[in-house]
Formats: sequence, structure tokens, C-alpha cells
Amino acid sequence: MHVLILGGTTEARVLAGLLHPGARVTSSLAGRVAAPRLPAGEVRIGGFGGPDGLAAWVREHAVDAVIDATHPFAERISFNAARAAASAHVPLLALRRPGWVAGEGDDWRSVASLEEAAGVLDGLGDRVFLTTGRMGLAAFADCPQWFLVRSVDAPDAPMPARTEVLLDRGPFTLDGERELLARHRIDVVVTKDSGGAATAPKLTAAREAGLPVVVVRRPPVPEGVATAAAPEEAAAWVATR
Repeated sequence: MHVLILGGTTEARVLAGLLHPGARVTSSLAGRVAAPRLPAGEVRIGGFGGPDGLAAWVREHAVDAVIDATHPFAERISFNAARAAASAHVPLLALRRPGWVAGEGDDWRSVASLEEAAGVLDGLGDRVFLTTGRMGLAAFADCPQWFLVRSVDAPDAPMPARTEVLLDRGPFTLDGERELLARHRIDVVVTKDSGGAATAPKLTAAREAGLPVVVVRRPPVPEGVATAAAPEEAAAWVATR
């Protein structure tokens, strides 16, 4: 059996390890990170050329099942995968870690986009911890606030005029996030609802410090696509194909 994993996430790497070597596994990475952590099995890097290109690749390489284990905000590849799987007549599963849920003491502001997040910053604070990754900084380019931008690789312009870049890769610790917020005198946090434990400590640190958090809601999984919340669940789905 040949399983194509559209990956790049921790869950995708775990799933590849669960399936390989019992099945042939090819993990496809977008190539946006300079030094990605490679999963078990075969790896390809780069795009497919849209849904038609992905469908052609699936047919050419005799793929039996596709698992979309991309980042919850990789909306385009998710919809391309849905169209490609339907065209190639192969089953598709979306592996999505559960989103974060606000708890007692959290001061969260839910928004639909990065642009909306930029629009609500006025009045919330002047020193922003921006943890939405290096893509999409243009949405904040005209904001007057000072930004601490954390990402794995250096971001490209356009970005806010007053920006300090912190290159780092999770998982992050609660003590580390507490120290970071205090050292940079952060008074508002902006994040995407990526879910998972690797970057969640910043939310606890923000709650402890009484800071507002602007949370960008994740896009929906394409209609009709089955979902799994954990790699083990996805592996069980593969076993039934």
C-alpha cells in the first residue's frame, strides 16, 4: 500500500513513523522551511502544480490513500487535496490536531483573519508578540505598534516598521515564555489557532500575565472530507483501506 502524506507538521512525522515500514509512505513537504525535520519513509519537497498536478502525481505513483496532515492554516493545499483525491478516486483523510479552547482567566479576542487581527490591536497594547509565522506579515505592515516576530526562518518584507525578529523553533516551555514576555515587555499576543502542545505555553504565560490574546480562527476542512484528531487515529483509518 502506498500512502501519500501531505506533511510538514509534527503529527505528519509521527504518522509516517507509525505507518513505515509496514506501508510505503511518501511525505510531501512544501519546502518553505530551510531545514525541515524529515519523517520516516520517502520524502518529496515542493508543490504539485495545483489539484490537477497532484491528481496526476497520485495516479502516476499508484497512491492508495492520501492524508492531508498539513498545518491547520494551509487552506489552499487542503482544498487542492480534496479536489485531487476526488479526481483520482482515492480516499482522503484530514489529520487535524484539536484547536485551543479558552479557559478561566483567558482574555481572548477571536478574529477571522490576519487583517482583522491587525485591525483590533489599537487599544490593546503597544508591544505585540506576533507568533503567526513568517508568512502574512504584510497584514501588519502599516501598524504603528512594536512587534516581536517569532518564526523558524527569517521573514521577508513587507513587515511592520518597528519589528524585532526572533528565530526559534518549538516546542517552547512555560518558563521560557514567561521570561520572553517579561523581557520584551509584551502587552498583547497575536497567534493563530494552530492547536497542539508545542506552542501552547505562550497562552498560559499570557493568562498569568493578564495579557489579551488575539486568536485567528482556523479555516474549515473542505466539506465532505473525513477527519482524524491524532496520528494513531489516522493510522487506524489507513489500516481499513
